[in-house]
Amino acid sequence: MVVYFFFWSHQSIPVTVKGTAADPSIFMTKDQLQQSQIYSQIQNFIYFISIPLDWGIYLFVLIFGLSKWLKKRSESVSRLYVIQMLIYFLTLSLIAWIVVLPIDIGAHMVSIHFGISVQPFSSWFKDQLTSFWVNWLISFAAMTVVYWFIRRNPKRWWLPVWLVSIPFVIFLMFIQPVVIDPLYNHFGNLQDGKLKSEILQLADRAGIPAHNVYEVDMSKKTNAMNAYVNGIGSNLRIVLWDTTVHRLDHREVLFIMAHEMGHYVKHHLFWGMVGSIIFILIGLYIGAKGLLWVVSRFGYKVGINHPGDIASLPVLLLLFSLLSFIGGPIENTISRYVEHSADRYAVQLTKDPEAGITSFQKLAVSGLDEINPPALVKFMLYDHPTMLERIEYLEHMKTKNK
Repeated sequence: MVVYFFFWSHQSIPVTVKGTAADPSIFMTKDQLQQSQIYSQIQNFIYFISIPLDWGIYLFVLIFGLSKWLKKRSESVSRLYVIQMLIYFLTLSLIAWIVVLPIDIGAHMVSIHFGISVQPFSSWFKDQLTSFWVNWLISFAAMTVVYWFIRRNPKRWWLPVWLVSIPFVIFLMFIQPVVIDPLYNHFGNLQDGKLKSEILQLADRAGIPAHNVYEVDMSKKTNAMNAYVNGIGSNLRIVLWDTTVHRLDHREVLFIMAHEMGHYVKHHLFWGMVGSIIFILIGLYIGAKGLLWVVSRFGYKVGINHPGDIASLPVLLLLFSLLSFIGGPIENTISRYVEHSADRYAVQLTKDPEAGITSFQKLAVSGLDEINPPALVKFMLYDHPTMLERIEYLEHMKTKNK
């Protein structure tokens, strides 16, 4: 990874792009270009070394008998399965969180150094704790249900777990905008009345029954810009970061909003939810087969007596982590297609590709984005088209509309 990111891969653009709106030297200073390359190299390296670290934690817990020891300690505290799972899973989660924490702190300090993040360490650490407990509660509930079914049907538990997961996924998507997101930031009505009126008029043209636009106070944490749409049903929200509101002009904000409206109009959120449910089914099936094989082959060596034994939890988490890693590029490929579709819709709705070009240029500068990342990074990490691809497309549409 060191050789790949710091010696082999360098930011470069095709010769045909030089001098066009997609050429970063047109809208970035030399210092910004240099900072962008160094920042991206470090962040990409941190991501790729953190993945095997997660796997190593689970393997260490299994191989060195910690899983077996945790199981015995939890059983000595209570005979109730739920209490045993709580003690075991909380301890395992804390171990994993503490081991990875130095890397997370390093990534945050890098972001501070390059001027992307402005969030004080105390505020950042509070968010980390909040994230840990939110994720842990959701995961604990999920794992408790999973192991309840495994103990009753070690071979076919994946099917009832998947059926239970469907309403669970829908529920999480429904409550995220109004319950989970406000734990990290303050959401309020968009303060710029003129801009809000223009956005709502745009929504009306798109056939979206929107009555509000939300502004979130991200300037307390970052200099980057963003906007998004999430939630389903009555809890669907179109959200603008306040950095986006303050640093883009109205035309640029309207293009960004048109992109987000494209997700709603084209039902991307619904299809994303359907896709998640399908991926969960595939993951549970493979995970069930993998767990059964590992326990039958190696269980006696690491103190696992049965697939439903809580000592097998690191095995299942490792399998899910591996499947997530393998499935990530597939999800990202689909997501890039979806995001390009939303860009096309934004051009159709606003008839203003020039605003899209300048907004993407400013977004790239604010986040020190790689305009044309290495192929491995794009394949593994990018759920949006690269800025080079997005700006090139808009430049083509601008020329076509003349």
